[in-house]
Amino acid sequence: MKVLVTGGAGFIGSHLVRRLLRAGHAAVIVDNFNDYYNPAIKRSNIAGLDGHVELIEANIEDAGRMKQVVVDGKFDAIVHIAARAGVRPSVENPLSYLQTNVNGTYNMLDAAKAGGVSKFLFASSSSVYGLAKTVPFSEDLPLPQTLSPYAATKLAGEHLCGNFSHLYDLGVVCLRFFTVYGPGQRPDLAIHKFTDLIYNDKPIPKYGDGGTRRDYTYIDDIIQGVMGALAYDKTKFEIVNLGESETTTLTELIEALEKSIGKKAIIQQLPEQQGDMPLTCADIRKARALLGYDPKVKISEGIPRFVEWYASQHGK
Repeated sequence: MKVLVTGGAGFIGSHLVRRLLRAGHAAVIVDNFNDYYNPAIKRSNIAGLDGHVELIEANIEDAGRMKQVVVDGKFDAIVHIAARAGVRPSVENPLSYLQTNVNGTYNMLDAAKAGGVSKFLFASSSSVYGLAKTVPFSEDLPLPQTLSPYAATKLAGEHLCGNFSHLYDLGVVCLRFFTVYGPGQRPDLAIHKFTDLIYNDKPIPKYGDGGTRRDYTYIDDIIQGVMGALAYDKTKFEIVNLGESETTTLTELIEALEKSIGKKAIIQQLPEQQGDMPLTCADIRKARALLGYDPKVKISEGIPRFVEWYASQHGK
């Protein structure tokens, strides 16, 4: 199978590319190496892949370029991960999120149609559930209100995927990722950011009372789910959760990091942030049934793994 991975130099994308190669597939990366965080981190994510993958430095907002890449590449599948990430920055700069996440997703879908691609995977987010009251979150929950522009763009992307699947017979799986972490995690995300701050004796920004709960999902489990979705061909359009189906409070997360690092955190108490969800928790029965999804790494195991990786990267 020949697979195009947008955002393939990022955290999730680079893990997926390596997994595809191990499974004997051909992978092509599209990434624009923007400066949302240090582009050198993305370069290091794909270090050693020269000669094994083709790297195309391009922006998914460039519709003409994306169509040319896909038509010329003759891909069996596209895994569309590239996006502007982050809830809080989307509140500050919503237009850029609309341009990249909505227009960019449309461009990739249109390119898939033009190139005769048979399978399209879309990286969606648990943030689409907003203030959903039914826990765990199942894929058939009504979604009347998202809480951030980022979440709105992901929900819009799902709807565009549904349009293309229905109108053009494109096989689509939208994967709602629940707070992915592990080696190589983006430095702006909580587990990486907090680990760095604790090691360097700097205060952790703790928003609210520490009672917000997240369904943290280890990267290896996410990649297993993505590979299952690539193999899935029973229906033309599906939306599927990928999570651990267990929740951890912010306070518990900080305590787990303190234990693994062997240092106490300095806490900077701050008010709750606009756009943050109070709770995420995935119902993964559908993923188990359709994709053979079987997450293995609990937070109690995943946090020490991450801290060990961080320490090895920084000589701690």
